[in-house]
Amino acid sequence: MCKYVKSIHNLAEEDQPGYKLVMKGKNALSDAETLCLIIGSGTCTDTSLDIAQKILKDVNNNLALVARMSTGDLQQITGIGRAKASAICASFELGRRRSLLEALSMDKITRSTDAYEIFKSVMQDIPYEEFWVLLLNKANKVLAKVKISEGGISGTVVDPKKIFKIALDHHASSIIIGHNHPSGNIQPSEPDHKITHKIKDAGMMLDMAVLDHIIVGDGRYYSFADDGTL
Repeated sequence: MCKYVKSIHNLAEEDQPGYKLVMKGKNALSDAETLCLIIGSGTCTDTSLDIAQKILKDVNNNLALVARMSTGDLQQITGIGRAKASAICASFELGRRRSLLEALSMDKITRSTDAYEIFKSVMQDIPYEEFWVLLLNKANKVLAKVKISEGGISGTVVDPKKIFKIALDHHASSIIIGHNHPSGNIQPSEPDHKITHKIKDAGMMLDMAVLDHIIVGDGRYYSFADDGTL
């Protein structure tokens, strides 16, 4: 739950966001205080705090929804201009890139969570569907991650021939496929099941295993392998 503050001036110095960040560390800040400092370019005022609290209230304190907002979306909020909108979007993008680097630094894929962390870092905050593939060597080390397609809010077209051409070009031994559900619902649809088995069957013909299909939702995922449906 987000902690709201009526006025910065009513706070003791040690409780003011800027001071708290320096003296107590970034983990001491609430979501509203963190967003306030971004909006205020490092200075938290009553105005920037009001804007931060309004943004969070509009999304029911769901930071994932803030991360999906474009600069245009943010500029619809009173008090947010192009510069502030750009700062907010850039902050979330830095966090996403850090997550991707951490995910790719792992030695190898050993479980569905490992694959999910990589897919999450590229798909969790986008408002439309994308389909990606991880290319693995014999030791299950990630050779590359490749976006296969992107579509609308309810689906994207996937061509198995494209997937396996890329996999063969990279001399991959196996692959893991993944896509996101912008709705946050991680349950696979009937088309999800069909394309999974179509890709798996094509892989068998090429002696290239499809190890899993991951569906990315809001902070959670579905694994076809874990659920025994691959």
